[in-house]
Amino acid sequence: MGLYTYNSTDIPKTDRIPKLVEHLYAKLPEIESARAVLITESYRQTENEPMIIRRAKAFQHILENIPIIIRDLELIVGSTTIAPRGCQTYPEFSYEWLEAEFDTVETRSADPFYISEQTKRELKEADAYWKGRTTSELATAYMEPETLIAMEHNMFTPGNYFYNGVGHVTVKYEEVLAIGFSGIREKAEAELAALSLADGDYQKKSRFLQAVIISCDAAVTYARRYAKLALEKAEKCTDGARKLELLQIAQNCANVPEKGAAGFYEACQSFWFVQQLLQIESSGHSISPGRFDQYMYPYYKKDLDSGKLTREFAQELMDCIWVKLNDLNKCRDAASAEGFAGYSLFQNLIAGGQNGEGIDVTNDLSFMCIQASMHVFLPQPSFSIRVWNGSPHEFLVKAAELTRTGIGLPAYYNDEVIIPSLVSRGLTLKDAREYNIIGCVEPQKAGKTEGWHDAAFFNMCRPLELVFTNGMDKGVQVGPQTGNVEDMKTFEEFYHAYKMQMDYAIKLLVNADNAIDMAHAERCPLPFLSSMVDDCMKQGRTVQEGGAVYNFTGPQGFGVANMADSLYAVKKLVYDEKQVTMKEMKTALMTNYGQGLDTEDIAAVTANVANEMKASGQTVGEAEIGAILKTVVAASESPEVKANGERILKLIDQVPKFGNDIPEVDAFARDVAYTYTRPLENYKNPRGGIFQAGLYPVSANVPLGAQTGATPDGRLAHMPVADGVSPSAGKDVNGPTAAANSVSKLDHYIASNGTLFNQKFHPSALSGRAGLDNFVGLIRSYFDQKGSHMQFNVVSRETLLDAQKHPEQYKHLVVRVAGYSALFTTLSKSLQDDIIRRTEQGFSDEG
Repeated sequence: MGLYTYNSTDIPKTDRIPKLVEHLYAKLPEIESARAVLITESYRQTENEPMIIRRAKAFQHILENIPIIIRDLELIVGSTTIAPRGCQTYPEFSYEWLEAEFDTVETRSADPFYISEQTKRELKEADAYWKGRTTSELATAYMEPETLIAMEHNMFTPGNYFYNGVGHVTVKYEEVLAIGFSGIREKAEAELAALSLADGDYQKKSRFLQAVIISCDAAVTYARRYAKLALEKAEKCTDGARKLELLQIAQNCANVPEKGAAGFYEACQSFWFVQQLLQIESSGHSISPGRFDQYMYPYYKKDLDSGKLTREFAQELMDCIWVKLNDLNKCRDAASAEGFAGYSLFQNLIAGGQNGEGIDVTNDLSFMCIQASMHVFLPQPSFSIRVWNGSPHEFLVKAAELTRTGIGLPAYYNDEVIIPSLVSRGLTLKDAREYNIIGCVEPQKAGKTEGWHDAAFFNMCRPLELVFTNGMDKGVQVGPQTGNVEDMKTFEEFYHAYKMQMDYAIKLLVNADNAIDMAHAERCPLPFLSSMVDDCMKQGRTVQEGGAVYNFTGPQGFGVANMADSLYAVKKLVYDEKQVTMKEMKTALMTNYGQGLDTEDIAAVTANVANEMKASGQTVGEAEIGAILKTVVAASESPEVKANGERILKLIDQVPKFGNDIPEVDAFARDVAYTYTRPLENYKNPRGGIFQAGLYPVSANVPLGAQTGATPDGRLAHMPVADGVSPSAGKDVNGPTAAANSVSKLDHYIASNGTLFNQKFHPSALSGRAGLDNFVGLIRSYFDQKGSHMQFNVVSRETLLDAQKHPEQYKHLVVRVAGYSALFTTLSKSLQDDIIRRTEQGFSDEG
């Protein structure tokens, strides 16, 4: 029995919502320069002041001067740019990559942006100040040479925070709604008054608290600018109904977020200002609203009971927030855009689940969140629901109806795995029960955590490549020398070499993340964000300096299925059955199974052979390298090599694969995943917290797969690697339940930074009530076996192929990419192809 009663009846969509959506997507997103210009002006004026004060004054200067706009028909206001879906830039983190892409950013394949010539000039002028002052430059200085080499050779990439802000947090929205920034300001003043001038840390704590006060005042000033603008627009408005709306907007913005919200409408507006301003302070994405249905419910219930609010108007306000969440945007460098394709900011909003006492708290707003996603039908928010044995069946069926639309929402999360997993990482049971999801799949306790989720992409396939080359890559010693693979007499020896390569690369990843972590603390502390995270004010430290109650770093590994299938194939074919020699396997991989090599692959093989010759004492000059090159080209094209490759591919195809409910293979995959998850938890970060593994790829399995050679599972060079903990595309042939059973055998508890399991269904599989019940049953079954997360695409292969051919006819087709949804036509061709390749399931496939 849950704590609340709820009304699950559908609420119709108003005419306002499609008009807002149409305006939002009328043209290409645009890069604007206002923030970059303003922060540079402020920094020039505050030289030699403490960094935390400089950050607060810069925030204040931006909010006092950045252009503002109220768009037609808006009920919730606050826009970071004048252009719909536009973005500002953040030169304090990095800027060179954008200047290098000024002439290509509009035409690139993933997430293009329009940028005017005037904006280019203004950004160049502002950027000039930041040379030598960015977080990325300081982070580089903190990294060891071998770390930089590993990054250059694509062992891992920490580019997310290397070039941008961190984000990946949920703040105390409920506190802002309750007491406003005037109340938070009073708390900072009280902490400041309690300090003694003679305290050893007085200077640091006092300046931080002063920065909080400045930041709170800045947020209030910004809202008052909107109140003034709304009044001005109301005075000129000739439409009576719209005039009343503008007057109400003006009143709302005069009251919140300065004060606590008096009702549901004010709470919606206050929430939005917090959400928006966090993303003006820093370029970090995955600022996640969290348990929106919980902290908004008291205001909804109060107004509903008093007659001040109808369910219909409450739904329209929520729909407007859903639209606004798609107005926020971020420009990334071209390579990162491929990994985060779809203009996504990963703003995860979650509904349902239990409270701190273990009681289900599904309520009216939980259902209305589902309704909002149906009405708006856009990728943001990244909507999720919590599932446990106390979840109402009606709620899960309603969520399944949303899944059936094909939007790729919601994602489903298992309380029964995530709560104990968080407790094992040091959270109290009460805090763990109140978890929400950040970004793609990362759990944390809101308002208490600096999780540094998504801290790096770690490609588990690359260390296996190094096993076959004795640690060499393109002629450079990238990993440890683990010996000639052809001399390894047992599978245990081979597997040990893989673990050695993994351990070394993980250590370098930690070095990279910690270097970036320190750079953010020194150069970009965030007082506004820190004012809404416990225990920053009590400790007098920002979240970047360890002020949060819980501190983690969560880099994610991917390619689990590829490595499980690869290592199992080597074990079976080379060592157990001896159908393939190690030399034959090495040749097959080096020549891409005889399927052809590109020029970069040929150069890499040539460099590795040359270094092997040098290591054996042979002289290698230009003539020798030329001869090696000719030999490599001839060998890769020879009939013998092609025949060997085709023979081995056929043998690999007969080896059992992960994803088919085969106990031996699934147990092997579990152990392979431990090669990443177990070593990582031995390391600490500069904030006093620990590293915790995630197993999910965002969409980087495509671009990082393009950097990876052929693997022993039969995957050809440069093809995508498996996403998350999902089986390799097309290898799970025994139906959705078998695939789910296999994935559930992995240890989801230790991957406490989140796991991601993708499935794709044909729309017919979810037709009718029976289809929905079967679908809910699949989720329940997987979660009963301790799986952590599931997400789905419900779209036919034919539809996706037609959308590739005729994108103009599918402008509103939304699909699930990885831990987020995106408009299919905005994705790069390679990512579209990856989604199409995923196995299409149906319940009739069960065998």
